[in-house]
Amino acid sequence: MYSVGGSVRDELLGLPVSDRDWVVVGSTPQAMIARGYRPVGRDFPVFLHPQTHEEYALARTERKAGPGYHGFEVQASPDVTLEQDLARRDLTINAMARAEDGSLVDPYGGRRDLESGLLRHVSEAFAEDPVRILRLARFAARFTTFRVAPDTLALCRRMVEAGEVDALVAERVWQELSRGLCEAMPSRMLAVLDACGALERVLPEVGGEKVAEDGGGGRIVAGLGASDPARAGSIVEPAGRAAWLGERLDRAAGRRAPLAVRFALLAAARPAGVAANLREVQVLCARLRVPTECADLARLLAGSASAGAEDAETALAFIEANDGLRRPGRFEALLLARELLAEPGEGEAPPRPATGPQVAGAVGRRLLVALAAARAVEAGAIAREGGEPAAIAARIRAARLAAVRSALAG
Repeated sequence: MYSVGGSVRDELLGLPVSDRDWVVVGSTPQAMIARGYRPVGRDFPVFLHPQTHEEYALARTERKAGPGYHGFEVQASPDVTLEQDLARRDLTINAMARAEDGSLVDPYGGRRDLESGLLRHVSEAFAEDPVRILRLARFAARFTTFRVAPDTLALCRRMVEAGEVDALVAERVWQELSRGLCEAMPSRMLAVLDACGALERVLPEVGGEKVAEDGGGGRIVAGLGASDPARAGSIVEPAGRAAWLGERLDRAAGRRAPLAVRFALLAAARPAGVAANLREVQVLCARLRVPTECADLARLLAGSASAGAEDAETALAFIEANDGLRRPGRFEALLLARELLAEPGEGEAPPRPATGPQVAGAVGRRLLVALAAARAVEAGAIAREGGEPAAIAARIRAARLAAVRSALAG
């Protein structure tokens, strides 16, 4: 038995390891079940350890038999070697194993690539699974000093040109995209996708702007970029909307913004302000089957008018228009997203929070003060005083307006 993949990589990088994956060589499903392991694999033999519940997979090989990432024939038999199993993995840094005696098994140079900061595919089998393009981009966002090997980027371009990316299903795109947005520098994920031509296929609403070649030789920049397809491995400095959006996504990561805020920026943000085309955002959310929390905030950001807190009426109207009284948490996320849209240095420069994604700008803080005051009004007590529904609603709003006015004055 060997621990494999991410746990080995992260140990070598000195990062914490939360869980481990294991590969079992020379065994069979029947032997694993007899030892108390519970089978859970649907497409290939995977078992849960009876005590630790960690995943143990039988060593296997894969052969491409159709388009997309579903088209594989899997062979798991006792004669499949560990090296054969590792050969089917995506990147060399993920194709290492640790034996039970602690020795490292590294047949494809993963440790060397870790030390040199290189994201490189293990073999041409990388091209058989289009999800690996998304994973490569996600790892670029996680390991912010790593470069993509020029031949790996060239291989990704060929995969895109062959139409492999078009076979991806929404669930897998969202799975990788959402994880990449939550990494330390999400702009690098979009940069890699743009550089190999996948961005316009996966996220046509985001797209990319073509700019002049810089001869970077595979250098990944902090932001979106585009490249000349004839120059494999070159990723250029971002420009236009690409740079604008990449910068804001990285600011969101620096502020520890939750996924919903980061996705809202990706889906709804435009250089001129929030998107006017709400329909475009709705189509994107539906196509990727985005979770409700993320889709709701993206639509809210796309449709929200300018935020203002210069007086009580303006503040309360903005809170009401964005359902802040019923959904205070989402309202705070909206304020954070709007704050991240601002140009750096525009207005009050928000400090980097020590913990959490709290709103730091002056307007946002005033709106949160107004929200707290409005929600503190006992609407039920006012309603019990009786009267016509319209009159009750008017009295409740008047009480909230007075509370907001007092809070902002204080």
